[in-house]
Amino acid sequence: MYWYEDEIKGLERERLKLVDQPSTLFYGSSSIRLWNTLSDDFKLFKPVNLGFGGSTLAACSWFFDRVVAPYDAKSIVVYAGDNDLGDGRHPEEIFIFFEQLVHQISKRFGAIPCYYVSIKPSITRWSLVNSLKYTNNIIENEIIKQDNNWKFINIFNKMLNKDGYPEKEYFQSDGLHLSLKGYTLWKQIIHARLLENFHAELI
Repeated sequence: MYWYEDEIKGLERERLKLVDQPSTLFYGSSSIRLWNTLSDDFKLFKPVNLGFGGSTLAACSWFFDRVVAPYDAKSIVVYAGDNDLGDGRHPEEIFIFFEQLVHQISKRFGAIPCYYVSIKPSITRWSLVNSLKYTNNIIENEIIKQDNNWKFINIFNKMLNKDGYPEKEYFQSDGLHLSLKGYTLWKQIIHARLLENFHAELI
């Protein structure tokens, strides 16, 4: 995990500079880190961007105590798992790391509202689509089965074109990272989901 160290130290420094405490933590990979309009897009929820490039669900769990635990979170949004698949991990392994992160969050914050954003259907990783769908499926089913403070946010289907393939306009030229239109779509889907469980105490 040493290759993440510079970005993790950067997130630690940014936390020390904060004047106002955020309420909603956005945690995960570069899809979070590169979301330059996140603060404005989710202003109502007092967000902070805790994404770090290339992160996996394994890394999110590994760095939880340093990056997430120091905050007084009222809700958490997680996007990770994409890079785990890219690194060759199996869906069952990713599920284990998800469960580990769920346990860490519960132990630190209790039953606050938490959201897992489904792994996106990227052009570059389309060859992994079956594993991707299976990973999303087992995580969503676990969230439904537990029926607790976690919610599943499905962005997968909305990012497909009429032929069932990833819509190119939602991606940068690398076919992996989101374009401005991609982030606009994510904002609409995630914002609506957060509003469903919005309470005054989040402000």
